[in-house]
Amino acid sequence: MELKTRLLNQVYQFKNIKEVFAKANEEKSGDRLAGIAAESVQERIAAKQVLAELTLGDIRDHPLLSPEEDEVSRIIEEQINDTIFKDIKGWTVAELREYILDDGTTGQEISRISRGLSSEMIAAVAKLMSNLDLIHGANKIEVLSLCNTAIGQKGRLASRLQPNHPTDSVEGMLASLQEGLSYGIGDAVIGINPVDDSVESVKRLLHATHAFIEDWGIPTQNCVLAHVMTQMKAIEQGAPAHMIFQSIAGTEAANRSFGVTASMLDEAKDMMRVLGTSTGPQRLYFETGQGSELSAEAHYGIDQMTLEARNYGFAKRYNPYMLNTVVGFIGPEYLYDSKQVIRAGLEDHFMGKMHGISMGVDVCYTNHIRADQNDIEDLGVLLTAAGVNFIIATPMGDDCMLNYQSLSYHDVAALRQTMNRRPAPRFEAWLEENGIMEGGKLTKRAGDPTIFIR
Repeated sequence: MELKTRLLNQVYQFKNIKEVFAKANEEKSGDRLAGIAAESVQERIAAKQVLAELTLGDIRDHPLLSPEEDEVSRIIEEQINDTIFKDIKGWTVAELREYILDDGTTGQEISRISRGLSSEMIAAVAKLMSNLDLIHGANKIEVLSLCNTAIGQKGRLASRLQPNHPTDSVEGMLASLQEGLSYGIGDAVIGINPVDDSVESVKRLLHATHAFIEDWGIPTQNCVLAHVMTQMKAIEQGAPAHMIFQSIAGTEAANRSFGVTASMLDEAKDMMRVLGTSTGPQRLYFETGQGSELSAEAHYGIDQMTLEARNYGFAKRYNPYMLNTVVGFIGPEYLYDSKQVIRAGLEDHFMGKMHGISMGVDVCYTNHIRADQNDIEDLGVLLTAAGVNFIIATPMGDDCMLNYQSLSYHDVAALRQTMNRRPAPRFEAWLEENGIMEGGKLTKRAGDPTIFIR
C-alpha cells in the first residue's frame, strides 16, 4: 500500500494511515497541539488525495488502534456487518463519498451501507466533504428514537431543555423549566447538569422534574447528568428516571479517565430496563465532544475528529435514545475559533447520523474562544438545515451554572419558525392543548411561564 502522492512537483510521503487521517483533517487547534496536523495547506490536500484513494478494506486491515489493546476498537470491529462490508470493501473513500452524495442514493440506502462501515471509514469520508456536503449527506438520513416520546422525524426539530441552577435549587430549576416549556422547548429531554454530583442531589432533582412532568402530562423525558454510578445509586433508591446519562470518549483509556467502562454501561442499560420509569425501549443518553481524548492524554496520536467518530461507534453498542456533541465547550485548545467550531459541529452531526444514532448538538462556545453569539446562531441554522434531531437551549443562551454560552429558548423557537420545523409530534399536541402553539406556530401566550402557576 503506497501512501504518497505528487502535488505541484513535490512528493508527499506518509508513514502510515494514522498520519494520513490526521493530516487530511481540516484545521483543528487540537490536532496542532498534539503535533499531528498538516504543516501546510498543500500537505493537507496531498493527505486528502491519498485518503481518497484508500479502499475501505485498506482501512479495516490497518486499524489506527488495535482491537487487541482497546475495548472501543473491539466494539467497533464487532459491530461491522460482514455481509454488507464484503460488497463494498473494494470501494475507495472517494467512491463512498460519491455514493452518499449522489441524488439517486436514498437515506435508507445510506443507512444500510453504514452498517458495513467502521467508525474510521465514516471519519475518512467526512474528511473529504465540504461543509455543504456534510449538511446534504446528513439531511438524507432519518434516525428515529423512542423513549417516552419519539424524536427524529423529518421536518421536526426537538430540543433539550437545560434548566441548570448554580445551587441546584429546585425552585430556581423549576422557574427556568417553566420558562422553557412556555417557548415550546423540552421535547427531547428535560436534562439538568447538577452542581452537586451526589446521590441525594440527583434524587431531589429527578423527583422534582418527574413530579412536574406527571402533574402537567408532558410527553417528554427527565434526566440528571451526574456520573452514571451516581445515577444508578439514586435509581436503586427509588428516584424516578426516564433515562440514564454518561459522557463517553473514543478510546478505552479516555473512558477510564471518565470513570466508565463498557461493562458499567451494560449494567446501567440493564438496570434502566427494569427500574427506569420510561416506556422505552431506548433509555440511554450520551454526550461527547472533539478533544476529550487529547485532554485525557489518551489519544494515541489519532486526530480528534476520528476519535469523535469512534465515540459514536462505542455509543452504537447501547442503542441510545439520544447523543449530543458539546461542540464548542472544551475551549480554544481544541477548536480555536468559530470556523473550527462550525466545521466540527457539522462533522459530528454527519458522523453520528452515519452511525444510526439520534444525533443532537449543543451549539455552544466559551468566553475565551474566538466566537460570538452570531457565529453560534449561524451553526444553529446550518444544523437545522442538516436535519439535526435536537439542539440544546438554556435561559437567554447563558448557562449560569456551567458558565458557557449556548442557544436560548427563543433561538430554538426562531429556528423552527424560520426553517419550517416543528416540535416532536406528541409534544406539539401537548403545546396546542395548553395554548402555547397553534398550527405549528407559537401563540401570544408563548414565553409566559405563569401558564404553569395554578
